[in-house]
Amino acid sequence: MGNYDQMAAAVSELSGGKSVVLLDDIGLPSIYVRIPKGKNSDLVSGLSQNIHPAFNVESNGAVVEKTAFYYSKYQNIIENGRAYSLAHRDPANSLNFDAARQACEAKGPGFHLATLSEWAYLALWCRRNGTMPHGNNNYGCDSSYTYEKGEESAKDSGRTGRCFTGSGPNTWNHNWQSDGICDLNGNVWEWNAGMRLVDGEIQIIPYNNAAMGSECDMSPTSTLWKAIKADGTLVAPGTAGTLKWDWVSGKIQLTSGAVTYKTDAGQGIQYKDMTLASGLTVPELAKILLLYPDEPGGDYGGDYHWFNAVGERVPLCGGGWGFTSGAGVFRVDLDNPRSRVYWYIGFRSAFVDL
Repeated sequence: MGNYDQMAAAVSELSGGKSVVLLDDIGLPSIYVRIPKGKNSDLVSGLSQNIHPAFNVESNGAVVEKTAFYYSKYQNIIENGRAYSLAHRDPANSLNFDAARQACEAKGPGFHLATLSEWAYLALWCRRNGTMPHGNNNYGCDSSYTYEKGEESAKDSGRTGRCFTGSGPNTWNHNWQSDGICDLNGNVWEWNAGMRLVDGEIQIIPYNNAAMGSECDMSPTSTLWKAIKADGTLVAPGTAGTLKWDWVSGKIQLTSGAVTYKTDAGQGIQYKDMTLASGLTVPELAKILLLYPDEPGGDYGGDYHWFNAVGERVPLCGGGWGFTSGAGVFRVDLDNPRSRVYWYIGFRSAFVDL
């Protein structure tokens, strides 16, 4: 049995088949967690039986349901321009959105920068199953469970900053088990693909087509971006009546009207406290993509949403090592341009069998 076969067998055996080793197109391994296909109603009571869009990818004009997607178990590192999901590494950082995409897509077909649709599925799954992950959100420990610590990989002004991937306890994993996805709460922020704000208008790449990697044009001028009407249908950006985020009375408001907040400055609030414009009914798509809470006022772990309504803003998720209770799987920031580079920003790859 070769080294790869031994590694793959060990990972599968230790995880009960839930984690797998995937090789890139030059034969180097990464560890991923298999996420089986699920319905919207599996995540939120009262929603439809539709398959969550994270499992739908268009092919030759037809939408194909995937039985699973594979999510990096660990925040990624970069070696020779390629992204890898491996344990006990200092996670990659200080790269912009397009560089993160490139590192993932360099691995070969099916590999891609993890999408907001995939992140949203995981966040809603964690909440539904009572396993909201803890993490490195307070300089090496969890702000609410300070006895839970990771192993330091980098300092921040004399204190622990980043931690080695997967070095925290099982409660830092998405299912609170050793076979889970690590470090979704804190450590480094993670770029997510397939969604953006443009002057406050919510735009997405339909379904999980962003998983097509280099075959999917996510450039600022791409015609693949679609806005969302109040009834959930997808239309060309700039169409009247599309969903937007606005800042109204000190809160992020989901609206289909004109954006009134024109200041180039980020604003944020706990996700549970987002408001809804008068007369607007929230489409299911907004709830399952973390664009508006499925249970306003509910418990989302104190996680925040932030946004900037000027220009193009691309999502960063999860929070960083110093964001305390505001970090977590429901933390979504749409406050940064795709060019943003900082030492607390990282990423992870995912895989879909195309």
